[in-house]
Amino acid sequence: MLTELTIAAARDGLRRREFSAVELVKAHVDAIDRLNGRLNAFITVTSEDALKAAERADELLGHGDAPDLAGIPLGIKDLFCTNGVRTTAASRMLENFIPPYESTVTANLLRDGAVFVGKTNLDEFAMGSANITSAFGNVENPWKREGDPQTALVPGGSSGGSAAAVAAGLAMGATGTDTGGSIRQPAAYCGIVGLKPTYGRCSRWGTIAFASSLDQAGPMARTVEDCAIMLQSMAGFDPKDSTSVDHPVDDYRAACSGSLKGMRVGIPREYRVEGMPAEIEASWQKGIAWLRDAGCEIVDVSLPHTKYGLATYYIVAPAECSSNLARYDGVRFGRRVEAPTLDEMYEKTRREGFGAEVRRRIMIGTYVLSAGYYDAYYLKAQKVRSLIRRDFTEAFEKVDVMLTPTAPSPAFAQGEKTDDPVQMYLNDVFTVPASMAGMPAMSLPAGLSERGLPLGLQLIGRPFDEKSLLAAGHALERAAAFTHRPAIRAEGV
Repeated sequence: MLTELTIAAARDGLRRREFSAVELVKAHVDAIDRLNGRLNAFITVTSEDALKAAERADELLGHGDAPDLAGIPLGIKDLFCTNGVRTTAASRMLENFIPPYESTVTANLLRDGAVFVGKTNLDEFAMGSANITSAFGNVENPWKREGDPQTALVPGGSSGGSAAAVAAGLAMGATGTDTGGSIRQPAAYCGIVGLKPTYGRCSRWGTIAFASSLDQAGPMARTVEDCAIMLQSMAGFDPKDSTSVDHPVDDYRAACSGSLKGMRVGIPREYRVEGMPAEIEASWQKGIAWLRDAGCEIVDVSLPHTKYGLATYYIVAPAECSSNLARYDGVRFGRRVEAPTLDEMYEKTRREGFGAEVRRRIMIGTYVLSAGYYDAYYLKAQKVRSLIRRDFTEAFEKVDVMLTPTAPSPAFAQGEKTDDPVQMYLNDVFTVPASMAGMPAMSLPAGLSERGLPLGLQLIGRPFDEKSLLAAGHALERAAAFTHRPAIRAEGV
């Protein structure tokens, strides 16, 4: 089936003329028509534009000079501005916003021939870890617990729409953004691969900001090789982004091969948290054994400030969110609620435009930045962040990559933990430290839980050494031999 091909296989098939780009894109558009009403993975579907782009791709393929991603159908997280296509950030504040420009990441993908089938759902302004805060409704995970086909599970967040779309066969790959784990955690919950590159590797220009010192775009796909192919297109220096780093773009696809003999893999002892389920520990041990069998040297390492990562993140990220979201005031763009005075207009616009979780984080961020609390909270958090980064730097003097679990549990049911914000924040306990340090990290599926749900393993690498992540990830992927067959997929239920 065309919707079950990998990006790598589809690229080869298109060039061998085994099927056309129109056929490939139409298969995915039809899958969206059948399943998006249930999964709610897309906020905006761009079927007509996608089929026209597929026709153009077929012309280029026929001439033999097609770019690398010609005809490949992708989903775009609705946080990336797309020229002439509605971009909402899953918020009522931007419900009708149509950007007059293209984000750098999506422009790079279009340059390389990718076909966008729609804008994927997310937690509002990327704030959440279950994709239940979107103003356009919850996203449903296409996986089901064994013996429980009725209960809807969360896909993780904030890039839950992208993860669900890829897992269910509605798109061959998708863009995500990762602030504290928003690519890796949904990838783990939905049984796909998600890669957060080094901070500064992919441009943030044209991507709606949550926390500017943390946000990073990255690829989500069914295989490590597919993520490598997407990253090759997405990465690169961008002078329009002051946080973009001018560093050469490696041949990421070539990294997905070769021997791992001699690679040193660190196992951080602090990631064995109290109360971690036995199946998560067992999955981790299995991953360690697989890498050892592949020729890696396993090394115990310590990241002593990891225990402060989550608390530090939930000071720094809300503070930056409070600053970034101050621009949504009803004056320049986005929603405006009329009122007799300017102050009332501000208040009503922001009250009606932002959901509960966004308002909560704005209030936390405003508090920690306020006079009298700045030194006690925000400044102290930045000092701890420096210590977290130093831990990683020192550990990477001894090892090439690190291996940890991605999430403390498999996907849970919608409504199961959502009444307690602290419990929701704990879903990011394993992913936040790498984000705070700006390190590249990747989640890949490594097996199933006792109830048949995907479990993810996380690899963390040195800055701008995505090649080592991809090499180790490819070896883990081969050893795991994971089958991407969720209960709900493009071929039906």
